[in-house]
Amino acid sequence: MYETIIQVEKLGKKYIIGHQKQESYATLRDQMEKGAKSLAQKVINPFINKKSDPIREEYWALKDVSFEIKQGDRVGVIGHNGAGKSTLLKILSRITEPTTGRIKISGRVASLLEVGTGFHQELTGRENIFLNGAILGMSKAEIKRKFDEIVAFSEVDKYIDTPVKKYSSGMRVRLAFAVAAHLEPEILIVDEVLAVGDIAFQNKCLGKMENITENEGRTVLFVSHQMAAVRKLCNVAYWLERGKIRETGAVDDVIDSYENQMISRASSQLNGKIVNQEYGLELHSIDAFIEDDETTSTLKVEVKGYAQKQISRLAVAVRITTSDGVLVSNIWPRMANSFLDNIQGDWNCVFKYQDITRYLGGGDYLINIMVSLPGRGVIFKLEDAAIINIPPVDIYGSGNYFSWRQNGFVPLPVQFSYSCK
Repeated sequence: MYETIIQVEKLGKKYIIGHQKQESYATLRDQMEKGAKSLAQKVINPFINKKSDPIREEYWALKDVSFEIKQGDRVGVIGHNGAGKSTLLKILSRITEPTTGRIKISGRVASLLEVGTGFHQELTGRENIFLNGAILGMSKAEIKRKFDEIVAFSEVDKYIDTPVKKYSSGMRVRLAFAVAAHLEPEILIVDEVLAVGDIAFQNKCLGKMENITENEGRTVLFVSHQMAAVRKLCNVAYWLERGKIRETGAVDDVIDSYENQMISRASSQLNGKIVNQEYGLELHSIDAFIEDDETTSTLKVEVKGYAQKQISRLAVAVRITTSDGVLVSNIWPRMANSFLDNIQGDWNCVFKYQDITRYLGGGDYLINIMVSLPGRGVIFKLEDAAIINIPPVDIYGSGNYFSWRQNGFVPLPVQFSYSCK
């Protein structure tokens, strides 16, 4: 029976947020009049101070969080942006203090929460390895023993005596991860910083984390929005929502619940159909699905609706983002010639993204839809209208896993068609 290595009881973290009262834009004349009035008031009564204090609000990033982690567990922490994932890791890493609750950790902790955390920009890569190792509590002899392995893993040996300030973000994260993974902490905490590196190095890091847990019995906490990576690496998952743990358990069970919740939240927006009475236009359904054949996978996005009267040049736009909101494709009407002309009655339009796994890596992607009329503005706008999961080609091989992160926005080739009854 493995011993408990991390114990958290009723953990909470509160922040005080200040809101300034927003003022409308003013002209130079308005500002001069305001200044003159203020000066006159001060002359009449110099003791009046009308400066208003900002509105102060309490925000609980985490509240009443309790759990136990056993030695050797590979824990994936999932949830939407703002759920409290990074705050939890910062508290466990002793970067920030909790407001309430108690934490008991048995063993040394190595954290990789931001690119180059703990690095000094003016020092060389070699010097930063020793500095970062000392921060992690390692002896100089221990660092020397692991030095060659760290440099070889990071693949920055050619620049090891160059100041870190001259490194690219990818080079810094390579070296930072290599130090954290090779200096033998009992607990390794990794936020989603691996997305900075290239595909081959990301796969290498995931393989290393899997190795140190399965073969060396160390514990890993891994935050990621890429569900395929969490499924592959972790055996336990914690789902955070609004600062609280919504569900814990086996990784597949928790991720399935998380993805089902995203699907139900997206589909509930339609709730049968949406009607715009002014233009006599209805939106009935939005479907996204993948069709596979022997050679390729095609993502299809189909939008259906009804026009009560004849409408010219109806524009349908499709935006695809990752589950954490990163834009990967944005198809506007002029880009795909996706105007629906002279429609009346039932109508549907289909966007086909062919060979989708060539352009997008494995993970969950959200489909966002906007319907508009030129010169009249937006009629329908649905965020997270549908969700699609694209499996990785080969998480440790030569596939395009995480490939979208290298180039950011991806101009996906798309075919468009529509029909009207």
